[in-house]
Amino acid sequence: NNSIIRFYPYFKEEDGSDHGFFAWALLLPLAGFLLFALAFVLCKNGIVTLYAEHSQLFTKYVYHLLPLTFFALYTTVFESCSNVLMRIAVPKFVREVLIRLCNLVAYLLYGHSIISLDLFVFLFCTSYAIAATVDFCYLLSMGKISFRIDRHFITPQMVRRILGYTLITTVVSLSSNVQLFNSLFIGAQGGLAMAGVYTIASYIANVIGVPSRSLLAISGPVVAQSMKEGDIATVNQLAQKVSLHQLLVSSMLYFFICINLNALYSVIPNGANYVAGTAVVLIMGFSNIISQTCSIVIPVLNYSNRYILSLPFTLLLTITALTLNALLIPLMGVSGAATATLGAALIYNISQLVYVHCKLKISIFSKRQISIVVIMVLLALLERLWTWLLTPLMPHVLIDAIAKSGILAVIAILLTLRANISDDVNNLFFNIYNKLRRKGNK
Repeated sequence: NNSIIRFYPYFKEEDGSDHGFFAWALLLPLAGFLLFALAFVLCKNGIVTLYAEHSQLFTKYVYHLLPLTFFALYTTVFESCSNVLMRIAVPKFVREVLIRLCNLVAYLLYGHSIISLDLFVFLFCTSYAIAATVDFCYLLSMGKISFRIDRHFITPQMVRRILGYTLITTVVSLSSNVQLFNSLFIGAQGGLAMAGVYTIASYIANVIGVPSRSLLAISGPVVAQSMKEGDIATVNQLAQKVSLHQLLVSSMLYFFICINLNALYSVIPNGANYVAGTAVVLIMGFSNIISQTCSIVIPVLNYSNRYILSLPFTLLLTITALTLNALLIPLMGVSGAATATLGAALIYNISQLVYVHCKLKISIFSKRQISIVVIMVLLALLERLWTWLLTPLMPHVLIDAIAKSGILAVIAILLTLRANISDDVNNLFFNIYNKLRRKGNK
């Protein structure tokens, strides 16, 4: 993903040609997948032994990891190719909506005993196959890509740069997947039941990052192009704007998820079993706010000439996460894993922010972010007042959740517009309002 976004500006020509860049974008991940498959087969017995005692179902379906990894890999590859062409809407819909919808249908069918576990696992893997197919067809439909490799354009020096950068970012990506570490720790120590509670809770918390990932995907190619041209002023301005909107969106989503957790658990199948993950949602959600607000720093560092320094920062994240997991999971269970994620996120993001500010002279902070914090405090106070005065009068938890969320959402919008936190948000809202008013007058 990072390699595609970083090096596409070096292949792209003004006439629209790209010297077969997209062919390389397909071949390089294939080589990586084949190496992964070989390592997986060689290490399978050790993996099975690790999970044999507490997670026998994992050992039963362990070979499903290969096709699942393949289709998930190329879903990301095709999405990244669309990113550099500035056509992100469909791939993001596929990732954030289509895959989740397919998985939700499979989960409901299995939860109501309509399908077997074997079929559920098959449908789960198939959802990623469908996603990769849709993304690839969409990429072809643009008519802007060529798979004909220009061998004269690729020099040995460029190959070394691409492979070196890809190797570093791959290690960084693997090392920074804290949630994967958490799931592995919990699955090995507490079994699949505890891992299931953690996974559902983390999925709920991860909703906070859905809109933010789209914004980051759009800004990534701009950062890469600006870094190539040495335009630090543009990157700094973009970083502050992206961070502001990330904080606004993630904070609002976190607030409304928190106030509706009880209602959510009341409607999902076997929801009572997942109430134990409430603390995980709260802690992981707050961790996601921090990570999303600081997320623009990652492409800024990755697409700069100092990209190699992302490796020690990631090692810091990995060591911190592993250490905190080992200490806190035996003491606190799934809440310990969430707390480990929060602690690791704080250390990782603060260290990167300090470095990028000192060395690259880029900052994500602005005064308008203070207004967001004030608005969130006011909304929290209003929610507590509602819960104290009106919740006891509501006939059902869902009615209470809908009424409370609707009124607080209107207040949140009015406060955001009144505080003029974002010119883009204000302009978008008033454009929509004016269009609706003109249609109403007709």
